[in-house]
Amino acid sequence: MPLSLNTKYLEDFISKGEYGLISNEIKRVHKLLHHKTGVGSEFTGWLNLPSCYNKEEFIQIKETANKIKNMCDILVVIGIGGSYLGARAVIEAINSQNYNNMPKDTPDIYFIGNSISTDSICDLLKICEDKDICVNIISKSGTTTEPSIAFRVFRNLLESKYGREYNKRIFCTTDRSKGTLKEISDKEGYETFVIPDDVGGRYSVLTAVGLLPIAVSGISIDKLMLGAQKAELDFSVDEIDKNDCYKYAAIRNMLYKKGKEIEILATYEPKMSMFGEWYKQLFGESEGKDKKGIFPSSVTFSTDLHSMGQFIQDGSRNLFETVIYIESNKQEITLDKLSQDIDGLNFLAGKNISYINKKAFEGTLLAHTDGGVPNIVILIPEMNEFELGYLIYFFEKACAISAYILGVNPFNQPGVESYKKNMFALLGKPGYESEFEALSKRLK
Repeated sequence: MPLSLNTKYLEDFISKGEYGLISNEIKRVHKLLHHKTGVGSEFTGWLNLPSCYNKEEFIQIKETANKIKNMCDILVVIGIGGSYLGARAVIEAINSQNYNNMPKDTPDIYFIGNSISTDSICDLLKICEDKDICVNIISKSGTTTEPSIAFRVFRNLLESKYGREYNKRIFCTTDRSKGTLKEISDKEGYETFVIPDDVGGRYSVLTAVGLLPIAVSGISIDKLMLGAQKAELDFSVDEIDKNDCYKYAAIRNMLYKKGKEIEILATYEPKMSMFGEWYKQLFGESEGKDKKGIFPSSVTFSTDLHSMGQFIQDGSRNLFETVIYIESNKQEITLDKLSQDIDGLNFLAGKNISYINKKAFEGTLLAHTDGGVPNIVILIPEMNEFELGYLIYFFEKACAISAYILGVNPFNQPGVESYKKNMFALLGKPGYESEFEALSKRLK
């Protein structure tokens, strides 16, 4: 199996009998999801996406990725939330968190439009000076504030740099037939890709949303999809003892009922840090509603053992950990023996760094469990496209199942709109005049 779930370190927190008690609930929510009778079922297109994706567009993605590679030094990806997190997570997990600084024959890839920071935009503009650039703008509507601002800036840059030919360097991933960005794309002649109507942003990494920038980075999207296909098949049964994805979803809810309201996703590879950011959006937007939900957070060990480690070990006992551990690395360093043991590390001579990292993982696992923190362990043989495609689908489906167990809609995000309404009113956007005065008074 590309992935295995180790529940040994939950034995002091969940009894064997509890798995049997939740098995009927698992069958119930499995039916809600697969029969499309649960709330939000109109956004379950991701469920069979690995086996039923648009093959023609898939070919177009690969052809366009090759075109972009030959056209530019830098690909600027504009998007927020699910429009960029998945792609960036995959690029860093497979290549490196230092992808842009590594020797390679693919363009540097920068992500912008995920904040309203002048400094961030200006810094990237400076990086793009004297470079050939292309832009991939990702937005269902084309009116989301953060990416729309960035697109206006970088579209102007392209026009001033390339003149009438600028439109050949813009690639839009947007709605199939409607919306502001679709209208602009048709008018200006931008090449377009489709965000499926039945796939929400945080579940969209395996659509053109994520696949185009991923392919530009040189990653095999064929292998990524094959891994997701395998996961789709493996996690299609409704029996908890035969489905690690469902078991993980069940464990989260059993721990939640025991007062464990915070989940910390821990990894031991810095290149997985952005995967943690993708996970936080996936679960945070899916479960955090109706005054319910497990709060998702993430850490990178052993780095964060020197900061968050104290709290995890000895702080409030309202949390649990899900640890992703990659068992094999692509590269290795073995420590030499020094003639004089000046740093006291000669006892590690002949051992490789991966071995030392594993012992840090094992030691932390035991310490945190002894400290009263339940630990779920996800073991992955190695990190490659197939394994990562499998892992992405594992978390997507576990999230949907977990949210249904919790009793919330896994596919909407009503709370996200509140800040937008206030911001628009304070900015003086037409149609929000009535709210301006009341909000302004509250800020005085």
